[in-house]
Amino acid sequence: MGMMTEFKEFAMRGSVVDLAVGVVIGAAFGKIVTVLVDNVIMPPIGLLIGGVDFSKWVITLKEATVDAAGEAVPAVVIGIGEFLNAVIQFAILAFAIFLLVKAINRMHKQPEEAAPEEPSEDVLLLREIRDSLKR
Repeated sequence: MGMMTEFKEFAMRGSVVDLAVGVVIGAAFGKIVTVLVDNVIMPPIGLLIGGVDFSKWVITLKEATVDAAGEAVPAVVIGIGEFLNAVIQFAILAFAIFLLVKAINRMHKQPEEAAPEEPSEDVLLLREIRDSLKR
């Protein structure tokens, strides 16, 4: 069997295709969560704490300067706001995945086996006869 044939069989197996679909849907869902956090959740929070735009919230380590050649040297900053947005995005995404996995597990849950029924009178009588014969 040639390598291309093996690869084709591998790529067309259900689990690989399911994984690919999951990655694509996950990426799209990630973009939705990013927009949700950046444009829906963070603006009201920023407004509540004094009109702060979290995406522009930075700690400046070195101010922007102009070098000897007259070219601008950009400031060195730590993007705390972007990090905060990413943390909130992760929390929302993780919670959504948790709910999805919980729902899938609930659907796949095996029905619990019923407790074994008590043996009928005939079976009990036959067991007594068997035990009597053993003696």
